[in-house]
Order: sequence, then structure tokens, then C-alpha cells
Amino acid sequence: LLPSNVGKRKAQIAAIRRSFGDLVLNVDSDTEIDSDVVSKLVRKMQNPAVGAAMGQLKASNRNDSWLTRLIDMEYWLACNEERAAQTRFGAVMCCCGPCAMYRRSALLLLLEQYETQFFRGKPSDFGEDRHLTILMLKAGFRTEYVPDAIAATVVPDTLLPYLRQQLRWARSTYRDTLLGLHLLPGLDRYLTLDVVGQNLGPLLLAISSIAALAQLALTGTVPWWTGLTIIAMTMIRCSVAAVRAG
Repeated sequence: LLPSNVGKRKAQIAAIRRSFGDLVLNVDSDTEIDSDVVSKLVRKMQNPAVGAAMGQLKASNRNDSWLTRLIDMEYWLACNEERAAQTRFGAVMCCCGPCAMYRRSALLLLLEQYETQFFRGKPSDFGEDRHLTILMLKAGFRTEYVPDAIAATVVPDTLLPYLRQQLRWARSTYRDTLLGLHLLPGLDRYLTLDVVGQNLGPLLLAISSIAALAQLALTGTVPWWTGLTIIAMTMIRCSVAAVRAG
């Protein structure tokens, strides 16, 4: 126990420095893990090339509201589409905090960089999971996803907290993507495509939506093709996840 709340990063660092053994499991305080999660992650970590591995996330409160059901579906997409594809090429770009296992010897090498990260001249207080993953990749380790290591975490059940969370995560994504760009030439070319898509996709969606609204306001014509394209892309991407996530 620390004398006061110093934030997730400093608490992690204090725990890692006091830890022993070969592996460190990070579990967020609002998360429950299945009884076999540790053994399944340990099995993946037996490969010395793997520096970190994460489990599959689900929303423990998925039945609370329409929003928690949608977030549960979003988690299914993030894990079983995005992370599953990334692990096929040896580099999950963000091992999520609710359930991630790290090689302790690698962590000790990276702790100083992790602890002294600054953003816009101030010590960073967000994006811990993504930054630690980027540091692992930078050190030459593989990062993996283990789909049958299940962790259930509490998700926001109202819109405002959800939007705050997404804004915080988006800041981390864009910042650490810039920090990790130099890694991409050394990774599989699929990961370059994936990173470009993740960062440009939301931007193109925003531009398309603004252009559609401008067309409606300035010409009085309904932007049918823009709307139909966005709906079609959304339906194609989400239909499988909707079925699998219930």
C-alpha cells in the first residue's frame, strides 16, 4: 500500500520493483479473471521471445444498459478481430490493462523509460497500457493475445463517462502511434496497414460526416451515398461481432 493515490503508473512501478519471480500479472481493480487465466497466459509466456500477453476482455455489467451491451460488442471486436489479427504477426499494439502478463526481466529494463515519460512537458498520466506495450516491442519482444484467457471488467453504463474514457484512450492511441512509427519497418507489413487504418479510419469518418452535413445545409440535397456507405461499412464490420457477442 502506498501512502496516497499516486496514479496507476506509479503504483505499477512500485509493485513491479517489489515483485519476484519470472512473470508479473496486471489486473485492474474493477476486473475479475477466470480461474484458468494465469495458467493460460503462463503457457504463452513460456516462449522467451514473448514479453507480454493479454487475455480476452468482456463487460461484466453487459446487461445493465444498451450502452454496456454495445461496449461488450466493441470489446469482442477489439479482441477477436484487431488483437487476434495483430498476434498472428507477432505484435499486439496494446496489451490492455484489465488482464495482461509481462516478463519481469523485460519490465525491469524498461521501468526507467516508463516512469519518466513526459507529454507536452509534464509527466504522463494516461495511456499506460499502450505505452508499456510499445516499450516491449521497442525492446525486441513479441506481444501476444490469448483468446481463451477470459477477464470480465466493469464498463461505463452512461454516455458521458464513456465519452471521457474514449477521449483519454484516443489521446493515448495517437500519441503512442507517433512514438512507435519507427518500429513499423521492423514488423510485418500487415501491422503498418493496421496502424494506418486505425488512425485514418476515424478521421475519414469525421470528414465524411461533416461533408454530408455541409451538403445537406448548403444544397438542400440528402447525401444518400455517404450515408449508405457509412451504414454498409458499419454493418459489415459489426454483424459478426453482434452475433458472437450476443
